[in-house]
Amino acid sequence: MSDRRDVECWLTDMDGVLVHENHALPGAAELIQQWRDTGTPFLVLTNNSIFTPRDLAARLRASGIDVPEEALWTSALATADFCASQMPGGSAFVIGEAGITTALHEAGFIMTETNPDYVVVGETRNYSFDAITKAIRLINNGARFIATNPDATGPSADGVLPATGAISALITKATGKEPYVVGKPNPMMFRSAMNRIGAHSENTGMIGDRMDTDIVAGIEAGLHTVLVMTGISDTAEIERYPFRPSEVLAGVHELVSPEPVETEEQDGAGLPG
Repeated sequence: MSDRRDVECWLTDMDGVLVHENHALPGAAELIQQWRDTGTPFLVLTNNSIFTPRDLAARLRASGIDVPEEALWTSALATADFCASQMPGGSAFVIGEAGITTALHEAGFIMTETNPDYVVVGETRNYSFDAITKAIRLINNGARFIATNPDATGPSADGVLPATGAISALITKATGKEPYVVGKPNPMMFRSAMNRIGAHSENTGMIGDRMDTDIVAGIEAGLHTVLVMTGISDTAEIERYPFRPSEVLAGVHELVSPEPVETEEQDGAGLPG
């Protein structure tokens, strides 16, 4: 399926699509409002597992985008969902912050350092040598190794930061074991998101700014894929890959319906984002 008219439900990435460094991108607030006004099922996806949906909703609100808590789907929620489906009421040793620990708690998991079923590595700004050592020993003793997302680096005002993928690689090097990675580009992240809103692949669209995560996972999950050029990708970037999105747009403002709801709103429509 590659016709946008068939799309009834939407999944959208957050960074580079709706926001850039905590500033709303043009059309982002309007698109979310349009989906809410028309009752279109949607979820905002992020591979970042540091924050809870409540934290993320507050951050988006501060940038002028009103997304309800329940419309956010993080790699932490997808990971907790996966672990709970595999081993209900299981236990985990977690390297990560509130996003992943809260999600696992709410999925009925017990956090432990003694014989856990899983070692779960998520995003954090406080990696400790001690915690990484514990993780390595627990995996060597038979705990299953899970990572919330594969991103090796993340952005910051001062430049790149090592992210989940970098720490997972360190643990892999020490144990010889690769983690099962739940977040994008694993299509499982999209499948669990679609289950959450009762969507099906044949009528769902995915908006992303990265060919190597959003678009490839969207294609593998059978979705209508929309690449926006407001994030990382440029035209040369698209050419590097053997697959193509269903459509390429300058930004999400191109998805906002042209019909104004109120006449007053039209006055502000030409303002820069």
